[in-house]
Amino acid sequence: MKQGSLPVRLALLSMLPILAATASAARDAPSSALVDLHVEVLAAPGTPMPRFRADAAWPRMPSDLLLGQVSGVAVDRDDDVWVVHRPHSLTSTDTGLAQNPPIATCCKPAPPVVRFASDGRYLGGWGGAASAPVVDGVNQWPASLHGIFVDKDKTVWLGGNGKDDHVVLNYSADGTFLRALGKRGQTGGNDATDRLGNPSDVNHSDGMVMISDGYVNRRVIAFDSAGGYRGRWGAYGKPPIAPVREGAFDQSHAVDPGKVADPKSPTFADIVHCVVQARDGHVYVCDRNNNRAQIFKRGKDDSLVFVRDLVIAGDTGGTHTVTDIAFSPDAAQKYLYVADMMNGRIWILLRSTHQILGTIGRVGRQAGQFTWLHSIDTDSRGNIYTTEVNTGRRVQKLVFTGIE
Repeated sequence: MKQGSLPVRLALLSMLPILAATASAARDAPSSALVDLHVEVLAAPGTPMPRFRADAAWPRMPSDLLLGQVSGVAVDRDDDVWVVHRPHSLTSTDTGLAQNPPIATCCKPAPPVVRFASDGRYLGGWGGAASAPVVDGVNQWPASLHGIFVDKDKTVWLGGNGKDDHVVLNYSADGTFLRALGKRGQTGGNDATDRLGNPSDVNHSDGMVMISDGYVNRRVIAFDSAGGYRGRWGAYGKPPIAPVREGAFDQSHAVDPGKVADPKSPTFADIVHCVVQARDGHVYVCDRNNNRAQIFKRGKDDSLVFVRDLVIAGDTGGTHTVTDIAFSPDAAQKYLYVADMMNGRIWILLRSTHQILGTIGRVGRQAGQFTWLHSIDTDSRGNIYTTEVNTGRRVQKLVFTGIE
């Protein structure tokens, strides 16, 4: 029977009510799909601890776009969620629609910088070499994006850990280039005051730009808001004397079995992974390969004064533990969240004492599980956003459900 024959047309017409009902059901489907997380309570019974569930329906990507390794996340003052990802980590079989000619019906890489609403709606993206300046003939866009920070003025700060990525870039929210710190292809080691060495993370708070300068160099360096040099520090707030990495970083270095954590090391290990400031002026620096954060207090002269070590699962090997830190959104930032890459979990601590209350998450690929957990941040409602690199390649929302 030919496809256009009357019986076939009548059969198709009879299906229209069913198709319409299916489309209506899809439109009316819940905008979230909460699933339970793996939880371990480590504090004494009855100790209050924040609780979360994973939203398996978050975010809602356009049907033709795909994220690669998602290396950074930041939540702005309006609770928009910004992520940076690595389009180069996608292969031609991931991005068949982008090939010339196309070899599949989907997909194309999303822009390197992507913004979502808190409910998961895709709000657009920008970035790439065309958005960056050219200095001395060298385009300044990083080869491999790593960290992102959005300041109170909603300007966006980016760093990278690829070959020659020795620059931090600052953009307006619409993707207009504003300024740069450092230069691609130029690094001067831990003592340099105007050059960087694979900066991993940025924080711009209270007039100071702090950078965990972190994959080639092994330090924290600071500038004022106008780009003037303010200081540099190694572990314990001492001068940064640790040796720099020779050659470019690649992911094999992240799983080198020869890298044994030393939570009491007098120097930072070879991946200084985050710098995060609390409202009370305490600064947390992720010394990832030593399985610790170091906590500092900003002095009146913007110096960093060492306060204490914070060791998380100190005997862990592999990719190690302390990759990023975030706070609960209450005025005192009562709870501290620590991302643990190797163990695929988030540690929950009482910030006033740094007592470990428990953990959420586990290694895996389902909602609320993590593969190479990399970056975290929180919004004003207490929700946590997480990103994953290597083969994880996603951003997740963990919905705050209360204190129990």
